[in-house]
Amino acid sequence: MAIRARTPGAGATPARPPRGTRLRTAPQPARLPPGIASVLSVLSSSAVVVDSNDRVLRASAAARAFGLVKGDRLMVSELAALARQVRRDGEIREGEFEVPVPRFGGRTTSFAVRVAPLGGAVGGGGLVLVLAEDQTESRRVEEVRRDFVANTSHELKTPVGALALLAETIEDAADDAEAVRRFAGKMRQEANRLTSLVQDLITLSRIQAAEPVPDPRPVDIEAVVAEAVDRCRMKANARGITLATVGGRGLSVLGDEDLLVTALRNLLENAVAYSPEKTRVIITTRKTAEGNAEVSVADQGIGIPERDLERIFERFYRVDPARSRATGGTGLGLAIVKHVMAAHNGKVTVRSVEGAGSTFSLYVPLRSEHDGTGAA
Repeated sequence: MAIRARTPGAGATPARPPRGTRLRTAPQPARLPPGIASVLSVLSSSAVVVDSNDRVLRASAAARAFGLVKGDRLMVSELAALARQVRRDGEIREGEFEVPVPRFGGRTTSFAVRVAPLGGAVGGGGLVLVLAEDQTESRRVEEVRRDFVANTSHELKTPVGALALLAETIEDAADDAEAVRRFAGKMRQEANRLTSLVQDLITLSRIQAAEPVPDPRPVDIEAVVAEAVDRCRMKANARGITLATVGGRGLSVLGDEDLLVTALRNLLENAVAYSPEKTRVIITTRKTAEGNAEVSVADQGIGIPERDLERIFERFYRVDPARSRATGGTGLGLAIVKHVMAAHNGKVTVRSVEGAGSTFSLYVPLRSEHDGTGAA
């Protein structure tokens, strides 16, 4: 005889369980303590909260963007293991992880991680907070700093060592007036090289923070060009190089005149140093359609290989180290130009054909009507 299960009708009274039977209730999902969600929403770092079952309750946008979280799971096994350890003993743990980020082409990203128990959870407990800070940029900056210190030490060591050696040579040749004059001249060259390097380092340290000029003033571009050309004329004349200026007048920008002169002078000195004798360097000034003052320096020099164009604005980078030593360059000139332009909300560009010369162009926003006198 078959027995059918009968569903109680609307008016039926459900059967009570036998006395002594313990009622089972479905486990309630863990909930975030009050205020935690608001805190996580404003964190710039990758933040994740996982429950006692390793499920992600809340994850910041950064955590998902970096691929640390997908759905309700931590995708980095080391992080999940660290969260379980913290849940077991309640101890805060820290670590560093290298994680390939699919969103950025599989590039490895370095994270500094801090994992801590999250107390006060309602319903279940066992919550763990995972904070992951992207260290890639800070490590890159630290690497640049180390390279800069090492390169600076090397560049300073060369003229200092040369001065010491020349001084010893002069002492040994004290009775030879001609030798003394010759070596004294070389000492003066090395001293000038050392002075230029120190001055460039001071200038670079002043502007490399990539902050706008703190006290911008009206600057006449024509005056900047005239001053930069005047400072380079002696070197140009010594090599029979003509400095020719072409372009409009009355262009005015807001900024620091000394820094703008320094940037243009560096471009002119490079053009003179890397051009054949008895050639021309042309400085062209014009107003662009975008509202910038453009100052271009075109030479007839040796040009720059295409493979080096992206690196020439790095500090101490030299396309031809041997030629740079011969011309007395510090390796900081183009880096200074780049930072000066950044401080003026401008930019520097380069076009070059190996063996056919180079053209460097500076772009600085013209003064607007809101600056008092209107654009030129």
